[in-house]
Amino acid sequence: MKNNNINQKQNLLIIISTDNIDSILKFPLLYGGVSIPRGYWKRVHIMFWGASIRVAQSNEAVREKVVAIQRDGVEFSSCIVCAEEYNAVAELEAIGIACVHTGELLNEALQNDRLWATLTI
Repeated sequence: MKNNNINQKQNLLIIISTDNIDSILKFPLLYGGVSIPRGYWKRVHIMFWGASIRVAQSNEAVREKVVAIQRDGVEFSSCIVCAEEYNAVAELEAIGIACVHTGELLNEALQNDRLWATLTI
């Protein structure tokens, strides 16, 4: 089912805060990765926050999946404060995860629910 109605939300923000590798691979990265190619969403942004940053920093399967789904247009960011606390900025940016003040995008998405759908894992 494609989202063809211009009055429907077209942007999906997925916030990952869990450190459960299996859950990260089998839900947000799987769904997020197929959402643009299948036409579910026009824009998909996956945000790593808290404990998930350690996983993105060190788990090879997660890192490979992040790199792979960026090819289909999925965007990634990480909380800069958390990334700095985990000493993970270099590893995250090396695989295309922007370390920024993620609260700005989260706030925009939460306040503009006409344009954004938000999932938190």
